Amino acid sequence: MQLTGNITADNLMTLEAYSKWRKAHKGDIIAHRKLRSVHLGEHITVQFESELTMRYQIQEMLRVEKIFEEEGIQQEVESYAPLVPDGSNWKATMLIEYPDGNERKRELARLIGVEDRMFAEVEGLARVYAIADEDLDRENDEKTSAVHFLRFEFTPAMCSAMKAGAAVKLGCDHTNYPAHVTIAAETLASLAGDLK
Repeated sequence: MQLTGNITADNLMTLEAYSKWRKAHKGDIIAHRKLRSVHLGEHITVQFESELTMRYQIQEMLRVEKIFEEEGIQQEVESYAPLVPDGSNWKATMLIEYPDGNERKRELARLIGVEDRMFAEVEGLARVYAIADEDLDRENDEKTSAVHFLRFEFTPAMCSAMKAGAAVKLGCDHTNYPAHVTIAAETLASLAGDLK
């Protein structure tokens, strides 16, 4: 899978080529996703996306849905390409996970607005709060969604500090889910690679 910095219908693999590639590289993708996943407390996982994870997602959708017509391919690209970081930010999928259905329903009601209380804090610099769900609102008056899309936008000073090795905390200061964690060095190294 060739990374080009810009996902287009023209630079995706054919279904046949992807099928062969997938057999040889699926483990690599799983390892990459695991490296870029941060668990925040017991119930929130933040999966930081990359060009590789989004190319894989698009190719998987095309494979599973057997999409080979230009219009369908373009729709998948338009759905997922905006989740590729573009040099000054991190983009992520936030999952709120409660295995028990009744508990999940109760907690999603208690966590309305949680996506807007997610932050990244570069050592020695101000917190940056996530910009959530830019494509569409994922909550209502009764509950929040179990899945949100986040963008953490950084200043040039923050990008430079991270690339130089500054520690970064990921956190949430929602009243019903206060939590923070220092991002592991290996994960942070991968995420710093998204920055210009």
